[in-house]
Amino acid sequence: MIIGVAKEIKDQENRVALVPAGAQELVNMGHRVIVETQAAAGIGIDDSAYLRVGAEIAPSAREVWAQAEIVVKVKEPLESEWHLMRPGQVLFTYFHFASSRELTEACLASGSTCIAYETVSAPDDSLPLLTPMSEIAGRLSVQQGAKYLEKINGGRGTLLGGVPGVKPARVMILGGGVVGINAAKISAGMGARTTIMDVNLNRLRYLDDVMPKNVSTLYSNELNIQDQLSSVDVVIGGVLLPGALAPKLVKRDYLKLMPRGAVLVDVAIDQGGCFETSRPTSHSNPIYEEDGIIHYCVTNMPGAVARTSTFALTNATFPYLKRIVTSGYPDCIRKFKALRDGLNIAKGKIVYPAVAEAFGMKSYPVEEVIE
Repeated sequence: MIIGVAKEIKDQENRVALVPAGAQELVNMGHRVIVETQAAAGIGIDDSAYLRVGAEIAPSAREVWAQAEIVVKVKEPLESEWHLMRPGQVLFTYFHFASSRELTEACLASGSTCIAYETVSAPDDSLPLLTPMSEIAGRLSVQQGAKYLEKINGGRGTLLGGVPGVKPARVMILGGGVVGINAAKISAGMGARTTIMDVNLNRLRYLDDVMPKNVSTLYSNELNIQDQLSSVDVVIGGVLLPGALAPKLVKRDYLKLMPRGAVLVDVAIDQGGCFETSRPTSHSNPIYEEDGIIHYCVTNMPGAVARTSTFALTNATFPYLKRIVTSGYPDCIRKFKALRDGLNIAKGKIVYPAVAEAFGMKSYPVEEVIE
């Protein structure tokens, strides 16, 4: 099989979907690996590292897309890449279809097979390919909140951890999942008074047991959220509904309850965001102000620490990529439930119900597209 590795073109996105160690293993298995030139330059890996393990270097993205039977990426194809997709070609990357009708329609029209990292499942129903980036985004979210809380960056001018004689900042985390627990670790470690909110009581009990004393738990409902907002400095949005749009937990009207210069960090922005006033931003222009509240809604947060993120991501994705190239499509979909759950679009049809529901479209059984 021919595996293509395209250079990411999203703003300030320096991650790469396959490192030389993975390329070497695929080549040793008898596959061809074609890597776009400078694909990993942003994390300090040059083309020679791929050449040494038997991969080929292509001078352009067009050449990678034209030859590859499976294209592995980190982020969704952008509009300038849509015309490069072709029928029957397998795309393995993060898609987050529910947040973009345009991307969904482009992939449907292309006839390509789209396996989304974010919906590949594990036997315990966790999301193993989303987890490492959620861990990083959760930890980064507090760093970004602390930075934009500084007065020079437009914030309230509050130090997250405070100092003796001055209270630390208050951090509210919506969602007690992977993002939430990682955000809480950093927030608590920096000394902030931290509250994690969730609707799962068992999860709240667990968090109450394992978190340090400066972290409290609170059941998530509208009244509790509004009550917390009146004295909060940073809000981290980390709510996830797999493959679907995130619920809007902080309404526009709620911003009036917050202190001016407070910061909202929307980690759920890839799935549409969990604040009503959220809109996607980039690393080049990461924030905007709405009703006196700073919004940080960067859609590829882990790209800020691209080297760490690349190795964390490829550690998780590579075993699944091996399954795809070993069994081939569609056999890998038949054999492995994890990858079947990852299949979102094939043969011009949506097979992941949450994506179809987001746009009022029809969802088809997986069996219909892998015959």
